[in-house]
Amino acid sequence: MTVEALTAASRRTFLKTGLAAGGLMLGFSLAGRGAEAAGPAPLNAYVRVAPDGLITIVSKNPEIGQGIKTMLPMLIAEELDVEWKDVRIEQALNDPAVYGRQFAGGSMATPLHYDQLRQVGAAGRAMLIAAAAKDWGVPASACSTEPGVVVHKASGRRAPYGSLAAKAAELPAPDLKSVPLKDPKAYRIIGKPTPQYDTKAIVTGQPLFGIDVRRPGMLFATFEKAPVFGAKVASADLAAAKAVKGVKDAFIVEGGEDLSGLLPGVAVVADSWWAARKGRDKLNIQWTDHPTSRQSSESIAARAAELAAGKPQRALYADGDVEAALKTSGRTVEAQYFYPFLHHAGLEPQNCTAEAKDGKIEIWAPTQNPEPGRQLVAKTLGVPAEDITVHMIRCGGGFGRRLSNDYMVEAAWIARAAGAPVQLLWTREDDTRHGFYRPAGFHTLKGAIDDAGAITAWNDHFVTFGEGEEFARSAGIGPTEFPARFIDNYRLDVSTMPLGVPTGPLRAPGSNAIAFVIQSFIDELAHAAGADPVDVRLKLLGDRGQVGEPGRSGYNASRMAGVVRRVAEMSGWGRTKPPERSGMGVAFHFSHLGYFAEVVRAAVAEDGAVKVEKVWVAGDVGRQIINPFGAMNQVQGAVLDGLSQALRQQITIKDGAVVQGNYDDYPILRLDAAPPVEVEFLTTDYPPTGLGEPALPPVVPALCNAIFAATGVRLRSLPVDPAVLRRA
Repeated sequence: MTVEALTAASRRTFLKTGLAAGGLMLGFSLAGRGAEAAGPAPLNAYVRVAPDGLITIVSKNPEIGQGIKTMLPMLIAEELDVEWKDVRIEQALNDPAVYGRQFAGGSMATPLHYDQLRQVGAAGRAMLIAAAAKDWGVPASACSTEPGVVVHKASGRRAPYGSLAAKAAELPAPDLKSVPLKDPKAYRIIGKPTPQYDTKAIVTGQPLFGIDVRRPGMLFATFEKAPVFGAKVASADLAAAKAVKGVKDAFIVEGGEDLSGLLPGVAVVADSWWAARKGRDKLNIQWTDHPTSRQSSESIAARAAELAAGKPQRALYADGDVEAALKTSGRTVEAQYFYPFLHHAGLEPQNCTAEAKDGKIEIWAPTQNPEPGRQLVAKTLGVPAEDITVHMIRCGGGFGRRLSNDYMVEAAWIARAAGAPVQLLWTREDDTRHGFYRPAGFHTLKGAIDDAGAITAWNDHFVTFGEGEEFARSAGIGPTEFPARFIDNYRLDVSTMPLGVPTGPLRAPGSNAIAFVIQSFIDELAHAAGADPVDVRLKLLGDRGQVGEPGRSGYNASRMAGVVRRVAEMSGWGRTKPPERSGMGVAFHFSHLGYFAEVVRAAVAEDGAVKVEKVWVAGDVGRQIINPFGAMNQVQGAVLDGLSQALRQQITIKDGAVVQGNYDDYPILRLDAAPPVEVEFLTTDYPPTGLGEPALPPVVPALCNAIFAATGVRLRSLPVDPAVLRRA
């Protein structure tokens, strides 16, 4: 479903009420077509007001560290008009019949819920006012609220929400669209820095995460799959594994061929995870041959070079006459860019606890996307989906990896086979070598720029993965990807090649790689013309305003120009000459409805080592930052994540298997290498949008452009290789 369709569907909301332990229960329904015809649909999100005045707000979406468990309830609490200290938050079960879509991805929580959840809170406040007014025999219009209290100023009467909750629950629900919302100037919760609800529990080591789950009689499991994706088990020494002290069982799982489902492997179940791990070491598994074993990073690069040198398989977008413009231009640039496969590298390896009993399955999973996981389990195990319960457990990082639920179906299968509750925990090597990787990509570019710093031609032949016109997962590019529609002579071509390696979304999917190519090549053209990189970007954006329809395929050039100008001001762009082998680079990118521009200042040592000294970020995500603490956390985290990718990370393939296995050969940025990140948000009169992803893409090319400014070496492949930056 498109973003626009999701947003439209979310507007079909109306309030439902009921009693909850003597208090008021509020919720709004997300109605599908059938529900709209037949009456109210089940609850999507709800609030409980207890007689003692405590407010319980259910958070419907998975919490993966992005702060959504705090941010969404803030919207309701603001309009309900309560004290934040009186709010308690509960994590919802996965239940699409009650809550609609529940997922963490695409930076969509804010655009999908900002209006609707505020309306829910406002409707609750209206009902509490109506209950008090009825008691006092006065018009509801004569009453107002203070936090947690209905007030009739003329008589001085006051009624705490808790005393009104039961009476309010008996009143008819107002139309959500008709309830008045607060003037943002009156906000006391929205826009105020608010710590994450779970922070205290996290820092004091309370059980919140998947590996903290415990069930009576629970066993622990490991599951070994083939290094080559999808290969089957030829043989395994199950007896040797079972002979290890503490091991309860070891068995082969036949699995299937779907790389996102249950794959073949061998499970070991024991009374402790360490015993299961030691049993696994004894398996001596032999695997069958598989076609993917003939793929490697080298063979992929060789095939990409062949495709890049040939005629593109198809054109995605074309304007003007690129070839003619290139021939008549006095200043052209040609370049080839490459970016590698990447792994998500979350701190918490994949894990899941499952229990199969009386034909039903109960699952405790740190997942970003619970309902597809439930459906996968149902299909694979032949259990009706309504007989599967999924508890959404806080994730120790997701970054898109936990949008896939392979670990969930593995745990469910093993638990049913073991006849006991089972917690499956992957090793770090499992996690690294059995991911859904950000696809590698290859771009061959030609461009032209005139003496005034205007880009006059652009051709990109993008070689990626897929079959025919079908891109592999997260391996595509949109036909209107910037700078399409901004250059008179522009062409985007694509060629695809098959791949046996599973791919999938990584934080800011697509954009996290494409921005590196586009913004680096813009920089190349600017330097070829002897023009200032900021000026060239502003000239390219021009004064077009909104290009295309608002949404992910549209582009607001004015908003982007605004953040480019602001980040140049923040960073002091062009005001001083940096020291030798130091430089500043700039880049911008639009993704996930957010407009971000960033400047990196970096220094390069004589041996080629890169030190990022500071990053400046200007972002535009609309008229309201809901939780400044969370917003700052997301932007700074995205920047550091992007630097980690650019400086250190790549997944390589040899004989069809991933080479890297742990943080020693797939390093993440350490604290001593993390630079200060200065962030400013521009407030513009547009609907608020999400922040989990759009700040990441610009930092990668901004870093590479800074390195060029410091050394004169243009980096066209990632990760950064210090060897090419050493002073000769």
